[in-house]
Amino acid sequence: MAPLRAALTKAGLKDVQTYIQSGNIIALSSLTFNQIENLVYDVIHKSFGGDIAVLARSPGQFSEILKCNPFKEEDGKRLYFSLLATEPDKKLLKEFLSTNFSPDQVRYVGNTIYTLYATKHSDSKFNNNYFERKLKVTATTRNLNTMTKLVSIASAQRGATTDANKRRD
Repeated sequence: MAPLRAALTKAGLKDVQTYIQSGNIIALSSLTFNQIENLVYDVIHKSFGGDIAVLARSPGQFSEILKCNPFKEEDGKRLYFSLLATEPDKKLLKEFLSTNFSPDQVRYVGNTIYTLYATKHSDSKFNNNYFERKLKVTATTRNLNTMTKLVSIASAQRGATTDANKRRD
């Protein structure tokens, strides 16, 4: 990920860090979220040929997502957070929330889907692709450990956190 950090630094982001290989970028910037998303997309597309969607969130937003977790008392190894790029259509969201997710549990709070899997994430059909397809929005999904680490890193920097992991349609 060193070439990505170097390319983003050259493009103007400060104190660029990456966390694991799934597209977690932490950087300081005075740009708006939209500007950060466009800049990161352009750098990845031009420098590495990637055609991915980019979602930017602040440390405060990540902290709020963890704070609003409706499954705080449950086994964190089975907990995943799906951050949506935009608010879903109300009709689609209502239909989505009426789904029987059993044996998994799904909650929607503040433009984030919180999923507590009965066994493993990989055992369920209710995953990032399913959420995107049903809600017609771009999403990115992270487990509790990754979310906690991103909050820790980003809070230390007090910058904008960018997540780039999904193909653009």
